[in-house]
Amino acid sequence: MSFAKITAIVRPSAVTAIEEKLHEAGVPGMSVSHVKGYGDYADFFRNDWMVSHVRIEVFLSASRAEAVAELVMEAAHTGLDGDGLVAIVPVSAIYHIRTRKRCQEDAC
Repeated sequence: MSFAKITAIVRPSAVTAIEEKLHEAGVPGMSVSHVKGYGDYADFFRNDWMVSHVRIEVFLSASRAEAVAELVMEAAHTGLDGDGLVAIVPVSAIYHIRTRKRCQEDAC
């Protein structure tokens, strides 16, 4: 049983499209949080260079990670600076706090 976490940092305007794509693909859930930062794209007209984006996190089986990352990129792509990034990281285990049970790849 192998899991992955997909973390996407995207424009706030892309969240609805990403949510729809993930729902259509049967992704069981996602977490969304507002973040600020800078990287390749920075707001040089501000003193702190910070840009507001949204972080989306998805836990799922590792076998689906690349396909789901592609869906996120498809939904978030504008071709302009600041579109964001997607990272895939391996996850060694996932537990449900309520039941204290370890998730299995086919049922989490």
